[in-house]
Amino acid sequence: MTLFSWLCPCFRKGGATSDAGGDHHDDPTEPGDSLDLIFDLHTLQLATNFFSSLNQLGHGGFGPVFKGMMPNGQEVAVKKLSLESRQGVKEFTNEVMLLLRIQHKNLVTLLGCCAEGPEKMLVYEYLPNKSLDHFLFDKRKSSSLDWAKRFRIVTGVARGLLYLHEEAPERIIHRDIKASNILLDDKLVPKISDFGLARLFPGEDSHVQTFKISGTHGYMAPEYALRGYLSVKTDVFSYGVLVLEIVSGRKNQDMRLGPEKADLLSYAWSLYQGGRIMELIDSTLGKYNGDEAAMCIQLGLLCCQSSIIERPDMNAVHLMLSSDSFTLPRPGKPGIQGRAGHWTTTTSTALTNTNPSNTTRASGGSGSFIEDYSRNSISTSSFDEGR
Repeated sequence: MTLFSWLCPCFRKGGATSDAGGDHHDDPTEPGDSLDLIFDLHTLQLATNFFSSLNQLGHGGFGPVFKGMMPNGQEVAVKKLSLESRQGVKEFTNEVMLLLRIQHKNLVTLLGCCAEGPEKMLVYEYLPNKSLDHFLFDKRKSSSLDWAKRFRIVTGVARGLLYLHEEAPERIIHRDIKASNILLDDKLVPKISDFGLARLFPGEDSHVQTFKISGTHGYMAPEYALRGYLSVKTDVFSYGVLVLEIVSGRKNQDMRLGPEKADLLSYAWSLYQGGRIMELIDSTLGKYNGDEAAMCIQLGLLCCQSSIIERPDMNAVHLMLSSDSFTLPRPGKPGIQGRAGHWTTTTSTALTNTNPSNTTRASGGSGSFIEDYSRNSISTSSFDEGR
């Protein structure tokens, strides 16, 4: 079966969404309109000036992303699967299946796809401000993110995750929430993107034990990185790290800052324990709401607690952010183990491979790799040390 014929039924299935909440709506696509979601390769070639480097917006583990102009004048972003990538086909079909079934103002909109011969592409709405990391970690641009905008991004991402976890037709765990996967529209409204690693949880399932660990070190929850325990709290942990980045204006791992400050989560916890939490706030910010900033830091730490049970779910997070009278509990010790490194990874835990040093660099983008090692080689003795 060709990928094209495999995808067509997905288009016909993609539509109904939950009626819960007011920020999402039913996909109006009917079976007869399914072919409108299939883009012709030649059309995309013309739209992107034959995938010119001048049109390239970025490059990730999936492959390059290009800006395109359709014949009707619509601007689009074309995500092109790298032909050399060792990852991608599964992620490609996974992303199509998921995004055609969900719509929310804080999720990127998939317009369709192209699958002709070896070429596989996803076509999205074009978002002119690229991703959050382009602003947040560039001191020349971060000043354009005043506190009000940062707080709206914090709350917008929370609403998007709440939809995925609780209000979508089936529960979806993103597995790769990070600054580069938060796109910004012309009004800096955040939209969660890149669902290639997302995991669908049908029925009432709330967690799973998996042998394949996929995500980004630095954002990855320790119970998932070390034990393969995947749940909605995995996304909550990543969200907590992201919130701390938004408030501090720095990456979660930055060795240039010295050993005390290199790991953002450890540093934030140290400041919190010492009653100096306001020192974490981005120095480039002018005026800001001190109460909101302090609340966001405490919320980030709550989301990053080592204890899975103690972490709030996204429903509680949304309540904390939207309520003026909500009192946040004191956070417990954050989960530090299993977060070493700051590059994007896809880690496969192979039970039959007993060589922990067997590392192969993949060709799917800067800094990405696949690592195979024995599950028994991972020490989890220091994982849950309590508070």
